Amino acid sequence: MTGARVVLGAGALLACVVGSSSPAAGYEVGSPEHVAPAGASAGAWVVESFSELERAVADPAGPSEIWLRPKAYRGDLVVKRPVAIRGEDGATLEGTGESTVLTIAASDVTIDNVHVRHSGRRGTTEDAGIRATGDRIRIVDVRLDDVLFGVLFKVCHACLLERARIEGDRDAAAPDGDGITLWESNDSVVRGAIVDHGRDFVVWYTRRALIENNVLRDGRYGLHFMYTHDSIARGNHIERAVVGIFSMYSERLVVENNVLAGAHGAAGIGVGFKESDGVQVHGNWIVANTNGTYLDDTPRSPAEPVVFERNVFALNNVAVRLHGGGPGDVFHTNDFRDNGQTIEVDGGGDALACDVRGNHFTDYEGYDLDGDGVGDVPYRVNELSTELADSHPSLKYFYGTTAMQLIDAIAHAIPVLDSHTLLADAAPLMRAPEIAVR
Repeated sequence: MTGARVVLGAGALLACVVGSSSPAAGYEVGSPEHVAPAGASAGAWVVESFSELERAVADPAGPSEIWLRPKAYRGDLVVKRPVAIRGEDGATLEGTGESTVLTIAASDVTIDNVHVRHSGRRGTTEDAGIRATGDRIRIVDVRLDDVLFGVLFKVCHACLLERARIEGDRDAAAPDGDGITLWESNDSVVRGAIVDHGRDFVVWYTRRALIENNVLRDGRYGLHFMYTHDSIARGNHIERAVVGIFSMYSERLVVENNVLAGAHGAAGIGVGFKESDGVQVHGNWIVANTNGTYLDDTPRSPAEPVVFERNVFALNNVAVRLHGGGPGDVFHTNDFRDNGQTIEVDGGGDALACDVRGNHFTDYEGYDLDGDGVGDVPYRVNELSTELADSHPSLKYFYGTTAMQLIDAIAHAIPVLDSHTLLADAAPLMRAPEIAVR
């Protein structure tokens, strides 16, 4: 070893002292190809094979930082101590195809710039690209494909997933596994991820999660909150999901500055809430969905209102579908543009009990004689077709057809046939509020 450059951790040094014929493979850094990349911490190790990586990670006295070369390391890795694993561009953890590729069962672990692929396909064990349990785990700049589930945070508090790229199976008839899961993972953050063809992005039994600036496409639930409180969904673009954002039994959520577009099909919903309280929904573009928003017995208590403010509802078949409830639902300063229907009410809901004021409607037929920017007569939704469909659900099949439009036209022309008012805004805006796409 004369003239060799050596970087030794405590474990390797001990092995030399007690008479080992050579240090463990991967511990000695001598030839030029073993020199740690620029930016590596002092004492960082570079490993050249999966067996070296596995031994370095398993060694309690091993390095605090391990670097991977731009090649494939084949095997399923388990991390049970604090360590940072960083990859040069092209570094890949390639699983056996039998289970989870990377399992983290320790706090203060960092995974940085690694491609993770080829997990098992067992739904019962949630075979994944990365499964993490611990505190303060950081997973950044990772790419995952050929995995059943993407990244699972299971009881992972104050953890971070940032700039992940997760690719599901484009050829599957329907997505099989969730792209991202937060389960009992308080104070965790998912930021800047791109997920294509994942099943759901799940945030369940979690408090104070921050989900921001992600792109989620072609999944089932773009983002699904359940029993999740005091959390934020901000600046996300969710496209072509069955449901964009849906909240169940959750409290004090903030849903702001998201784009929720293209949720088609009979169950399509841009943003929906079931028995959720104290929610703030503002600055969102809710565009070209079957239902722009769906409210199911939300809020449970009018004392904890659900407030929609400064959102754009555009080109939806139905802008607001109210299934039960009404009191405690607030709509202020929203822009309703060219929707098939502004409101649909079923399940015993009462839209007249909603607080609706100061919104803009492209189908408003009133006037503003005093020029104050507010219509002088209320905006009202009186649709005989909706009333008939509520009484005879089979007629909903004909929504959007010429026949249903003709029913409403005749009802407006012949007042004796006009239906009762479904929704009213006493102070409609004459001009649309400026609401930027974020």
